[in-house]
Order: sequence, then C-alpha cells, then structure tokens
Amino acid sequence: MSHATLRNGYQSLSDRLNLFPQGAPPTELLFRILAVLFTRDEAALVALLPIRPFNVAAAAKIWKKSAAESQRILETLASRGMLLDMEIHGEQIFVLPPPMAGFFEFSMMRIGNSYDQKLLAELFYQYLNVEEDFVRNLFAGGETQLGRVFVNENVLAGDSTLTVLDYERSSEVIRSASHRGIGACYCRHKMQHLGKSCSAPIDICMTFNGAAQSLIKHGIARPVDVKEGLALLDKAVSHNLVQFGENVQHHVGFICNCCGCCCEAMLAAKRFAALNPIATTNFIPALNAASCNGCGKCAEVCPVEAMALVSAGDPHKPRRKKARLDESLCLGCGLCVRACPNRGISLRTRKQRVLTPVTTAHRAVLMAIERGLLQNLIFDNQAHWNHRAMAAILGVILKLPPVKQIMASKQMKSRYLERLLQPRNFVHRKH
Repeated sequence: MSHATLRNGYQSLSDRLNLFPQGAPPTELLFRILAVLFTRDEAALVALLPIRPFNVAAAAKIWKKSAAESQRILETLASRGMLLDMEIHGEQIFVLPPPMAGFFEFSMMRIGNSYDQKLLAELFYQYLNVEEDFVRNLFAGGETQLGRVFVNENVLAGDSTLTVLDYERSSEVIRSASHRGIGACYCRHKMQHLGKSCSAPIDICMTFNGAAQSLIKHGIARPVDVKEGLALLDKAVSHNLVQFGENVQHHVGFICNCCGCCCEAMLAAKRFAALNPIATTNFIPALNAASCNGCGKCAEVCPVEAMALVSAGDPHKPRRKKARLDESLCLGCGLCVRACPNRGISLRTRKQRVLTPVTTAHRAVLMAIERGLLQNLIFDNQAHWNHRAMAAILGVILKLPPVKQIMASKQMKSRYLERLLQPRNFVHRKH
C-alpha cells in the first residue's frame, strides 16, 4: 500500500486524534501505525466519534447504523483496546482514549494479541524515539503535564518533618481504586522486540478505575486486589523503578513503573529536560557532603541523570569523587536516598509547591488552553454537548487564575465566554 493511499485512508482519524490536547503529529509513520491498529472502515468510523464519552445510541446516530451493529463494532474495538468500555450508572459508555497514555500502550499490554507487535514495536520506536515531534508535543507542549512522579514512600517513613498528601502516594492510589489491572509494560515490551530491553520486570504496568475496568473486561489487563497491587509496587521499588502516573489528584488512571533506559517518560525527561516534561514530586534530595564516599550508587539509580559524580576537590586525594545534584533535572523520586549506603542523602520539601490538577477534566482544560485547543473541548463537531458537559468545563475555567482565563477567552473568540470570564461574573459565581 503506497504512502499516499495510507495518508488518504487515515487522515480523518489523524485529524480526530489531534482534537486531543495530547495529539499525534500526522507523519507517514503515524499512518502506518494506524493501518496496523485499525482497518480502513474502522478508521473512518472512529474519526466520526465525539471527544466526550458516548453511548451506543449516540454512535448509532452518528454512523447512521442500527444499535445492534454499532454495539458490535464498538465492542470489537474495545476488545483490542482501541476504545475504553465502561459501565457508569448502569449504562454502557465508550470513549476513545488518546494515543498516549492510551491505545498505543494498550496494543502492547497483552503479549501475543492479534496485532503484529514486532512491527508495531519498530514503528513506535521510530515514531517516538527517533522522530521527535510526537514526544515533544506530548511531554513538553505546555506547563501542565500529562504525568507526574510519585515519591518513593519507603524513604519518607522515618522523617516526620515531611508532609506527604494521600494523592502523592502510589500506595494510596492502589488502595482507593475501584478497579486495579496489571498488564505488560508497553515500553519494555517494545524494547524486547527490538533487542534493547533491560532486565526490569515487564508484567508490572498498573491501570486503575474506569480504564482498568475496561482493560480487565477484555483481557488486556488482569485484575489484582489491593494486597497483590501493593506487592507489585514493592517489587517495582526493589528494582529501582520510578512510579510515573497520571497527573491528577483524584481517580488516577495509570501508574507506570519506569526504568531510565526503556521508558518513554524517563527518556523524554532527559531529552527535553529544559522544558520540564514531567511534573516532579514536592521533594528534592539534600546531600550530606561529609557522608559521601563517592561510591556512585546514587548516580547509577537516577533515571534522568540528575545525580552525577564530580571531583571532591581534595588535594590529598585527587581522585576522590563526590555526588552532585542538578536540581533542574531532578524528579524528586527518592531512588538516590534509598541507594546511598551511608545514609548521606535525605529528602527535603521543595521551596515552591508543585500544583497537581484535581481531576482529569481539570488537567484536560489546562492542557487544551496551553496548547490552543480549548475550542475542541467546548465545541465538539461530532456531537452536541449537553448543558452539564458545558457547565463542567466552564466551571473549571472559572476557577483558573486570571492569566489562564484570558488565554481561554482569546482562544474561544466568544462573546459569551468573555462575559462569563469578566471579574464581576467570576466573583458572583464563586459565591
């Protein structure tokens, strides 16, 4: 199949995906990936689906198909992880996830599925690790990031001076989730096919709540209880893996257990360090120079090369080394604290608190504003928004700082929205 034919066949689906704040630059590699994941007919149908969650009746109306046929198509796509399929208040609801974190990963989470996963691995590697546009847009497109790092809780246990909120604890995400699913790590599975993977565990990718409900239903992830979930978390920590999860406080959808050599998030943190591609924890290591013997174990475990060995400046021992931290690169994960044999590293609170979006809707609005895509959330051309959906988005906007509100207003070019964002209306609505 020629590149021109691929582009013509999958352009509409590409356009649909780029309604998301975290889109997918339309290159020939993207069209080849979509051709593996979707048939041409499926791509044409998915391109018509709304951004917001929808039911079978809505899809049937858009597609002009019967409810039975629409349900069959939707469930076929969900069985492969191309759609998420959830039950909300007794109703079957579907949603098209973004490419990442979304159906790119889901296609590799079940080893040996119907896809040519070796081909996908090669295409994903070229699209994400060789070409730069997708990963740059995903991780460094604005101030609000897709994912955040969770602090290593074990190193905080003995320090009563540090305050750790529940949403900062990966263990609390596991305990509080309605559903917990475990699948293969997309990143290491991809690298396995390329002969580049490390020895870290692969069956350790965690999904939660609605996403886990769908992935478990279709056998893409396996269900685990709280006890097994916490045991897998301990296993990840013992292998010096970083917990990287959805950048929200409530109803976290995923936590990846990342190595510094295979995982997209850690690689992005090194490639685009100056753009702060990952939301850090609220902690930063403090080094005790007197305790440092220059062993280098802290530098070995750091996934983003924020810790390094430099000359200790000792005239009597010119080869002596000491650890040095580059705070601008540090994620605040705490792996170095755990690795130090002399207990020469501890965590302290960052001078400025890192703000975490409250919900997925909050994060989506912030990301959309920063990337100039807010209009896609408010005016979905594929289906009419109801008043409740509009109110939810406007409610988020009204709680944003004034600068973000001005950005939203400029993007919308809407007199209605401008009137809503006027200070007197904001004050009135707050109360």
